[in-house]
Parts: sequence; C-alpha cells; structure tokens
Amino acid sequence: MFTGCPPAAGPFRVGDKWTAKIIRCLEQGPRRFTELQTPLRTITPKVLTESLRAMERDGLLTRTAYDEIPPRVVYELTDLGRSLLEPMNAGCEWSRRHLAELMDARDAWHASTP
Repeated sequence: MFTGCPPAAGPFRVGDKWTAKIIRCLEQGPRRFTELQTPLRTITPKVLTESLRAMERDGLLTRTAYDEIPPRVVYELTDLGRSLLEPMNAGCEWSRRHLAELMDARDAWHASTP
C-alpha cells in the first residue's frame, strides 16, 4: 500500500478507456455533446454521458446547461482537467520514442510463447 495515498484517491478516471480521449477533444476549448460524438464516434451516447458525468464529479470538466429551446449543454475542461495535458503529452512522447522497442518486445514474446 502506498503511504499517504488511499486507494480511493488514486487518479482512476485517467486510466479508463475514454477519459484521455475526452480530454483531448476538449483541449482546444468547450464543446457540445454532439461535437464530442464526432471525434469519439466509437463511443455510445450512454457511455459518453456516463464518462462525462464521472469526469464532472471528479472535477475534470464543467457542464453548463443553457435555458434555451432546444436545450444546449457545453462541456469544458477545468484547471484540474487541463493539468492532465502535460503528463498526457509526456506519455505520448514516451510512446513515440519507444514504440519500435515495444513492438519488438511483443513480437519476441509472441514468437517464444507456444
């Protein structure tokens, strides 16, 4: 167990399938739900809604509903959500630098596994 970091305090949202992708979609500014669906075309509306709610709960984004007809809802990264961009960029850079090594290791593992 990590001292000073209870299990519930870990950044579990960042490691799920959609959070990082949603953060990337909101990196350039606020977007409506339908504007998120286009780049995230493989996510179902239900799962997108659940992911957005969980991210809002965790303080990574804000949801602003406008009293209009039809209703308009906009999602935007908070400062906390934006603070994840730097480590995400570092992870992407690491992946770019080491992709060939990773692929070689996978190929070697598959070749040696019956």
